[in-house]
Amino acid sequence: MAEDKTTASKSTSTRKKQRRSVPSGQLHIQATFNNTIVTFTDKKGNVLTSSSAGATGFRGSKKGTAYAAQVAAEKAAESAKSLHGMNAVDVFVKGVGLGRDAAIRAMGSFEISVDSIRDVTSVPHGGVRPRKARRA
Repeated sequence: MAEDKTTASKSTSTRKKQRRSVPSGQLHIQATFNNTIVTFTDKKGNVLTSSSAGATGFRGSKKGTAYAAQVAAEKAAESAKSLHGMNAVDVFVKGVGLGRDAAIRAMGSFEISVDSIRDVTSVPHGGVRPRKARRA
């Protein structure tokens, strides 16, 4: 009976994730008023590493600051540089938060060159349904 338990645990082992070299990729920055999420992907959009202001230890209203976005970008960039050898990125910025510029500027300290910057913030067309008319 004890022998069955040991064989079951050996068969369910997980394999280690393979580290691959990705010299150039994409950097997606989602900057809202409440948080900033920084994600490094390859050219196809497959996620390599990501970080956020909340994941770096900021809580509450401090998550929406430019400094929190800078720290999150530095953490993600360090991981992308060391694990995947990222050297160049195309930046895609979404949102209206304070972390838009700070996250891009953080790439300079890690020798990651920024090839292009695109704003992919969605723009509403048509807007929301208007309020009902006031009664006279």
